[in-house]
Amino acid sequence: MANPAAEKQEPKLHTVLQQFIFPFSIRDGEDDRLIQQLEEDGFTRFHLSNKNLQDAYYGEGYCVSHEKMERSYLPFASHVLFPRDQEKDSFRRFSKANDLQCTLEMPSGSIAFRVLSTDIFVCPFQLGFLTIRVRIEEEHLPFSMALEFADRFRTLEDISYQDKHTTIRCREREFGEVEDFLFKNLVEGLRSFLDASEINGAYFETLPFFVDERMMVQAFYGFERGDGEADELSVPLRYRASQLDGLTIEGRAYTSASDPDYIQAYCREHSYDRWGPDTYYMTNEQTFCCLSRAEPNIAVQLANQMYGEYYYGLLLSLFHKIVLLKLANLHSRLRINRDYDEIENLIFLINKFSAKFYFLELISQSQGREIFIQLRKVYGNDALFEEVKMTLSDLFQYQEKFQAKRRDTLLMILTVFTVVSGIYGMNQVIDDLKGNIDWSKIRGYSPFEYLALFVTFIGIAASIILTLKELWNSIRSRRRKKFYAKE
Repeated sequence: MANPAAEKQEPKLHTVLQQFIFPFSIRDGEDDRLIQQLEEDGFTRFHLSNKNLQDAYYGEGYCVSHEKMERSYLPFASHVLFPRDQEKDSFRRFSKANDLQCTLEMPSGSIAFRVLSTDIFVCPFQLGFLTIRVRIEEEHLPFSMALEFADRFRTLEDISYQDKHTTIRCREREFGEVEDFLFKNLVEGLRSFLDASEINGAYFETLPFFVDERMMVQAFYGFERGDGEADELSVPLRYRASQLDGLTIEGRAYTSASDPDYIQAYCREHSYDRWGPDTYYMTNEQTFCCLSRAEPNIAVQLANQMYGEYYYGLLLSLFHKIVLLKLANLHSRLRINRDYDEIENLIFLINKFSAKFYFLELISQSQGREIFIQLRKVYGNDALFEEVKMTLSDLFQYQEKFQAKRRDTLLMILTVFTVVSGIYGMNQVIDDLKGNIDWSKIRGYSPFEYLALFVTFIGIAASIILTLKELWNSIRSRRRKKFYAKE
């Protein structure tokens, strides 16, 4: 169990709501089959127009207003995040209420929690998101225990000593790894649709992670109010929340940094403190959390925001980051002198992403816009996007030079054949190729006449082959564009 002295030095929590997000790659052409499988497994297609879903997935006392969610985003963002139909260039959400009572047993103690619901998003660019929505059932939970729970639960495969000695108990079943709990209990039909091609060559990873081997954590921590110094949302406490610094093996509160100036500078860069000192938002590449000492009715509203518009803002930021990394990865794998078709495909994908999905202004409300900008800054999406745009410019230049070189080569070949076959063919063998050809005359040809005949037929064959090749390339190009347009 946690050190009692450490527990006295930190505030207690009355509410802990966490969402664990796992990004994955979907196999080529498997989107429709995955959606069919989800519907067979009891997942419901999420639509803003269905107001019955406003309080279906978030636990008792919490409700996400669909109207408020839609108003929070500008129209072109709403079209992507909340599609009205089966538009493939959108975030297609499928949700399932679980309401499973479970226990996480760790070296530092056990915590009762409830799996409220599960979301699966089928997104463009063969990308998907799995979200596990969890509420901790313990009352007056020490903050370090909540962080330790998040750090253990987000690790799908056992890595550390604490991971190896952590188990999940749910409905008389025991799971040694969180991965087994997810893929053998919550979403049994998902694993066969995961595309593992992104990890070919990896030594230790067995799942197709894009950014990290652990899940992203979005959390709301509701703190009990008090008059003591330990009840303040101090800078070290906010730092620990962003880093998920829970407990040591001995059960003491853990902080992954010791320099106060470093911790201060880190929090200044990664926190959104518009509503301080009672409410802070912390952002980094692994966590996005809200820490609040607000009154219960205000705390419920803050939690609803974390379930609603801020949840979608986080997913959109993750989507941008992962797709930009994917495009950069595709560029790094190109064999620039051979993969001409892949170059054309990459140019198309970059243009599609830039035109349909990457906008600087997405959110209509000021506070939501500021938090979204903070997330984009933490993920470095703007820098990645500038790099991808430079890649696009380089690819355009290379493609232009390559096409110009190919045109020059083709023109040279055709010119040589035209001149040579014209001079020799027109003057020496053309008369013998008119009407009914007398092939016996060929035996009496001189070497120059044989050369003229050879060049003539080669020229005709080359023209036919080049014409057929251009037609075939045109057909392939159209098919590829149709295929990627559907992705």
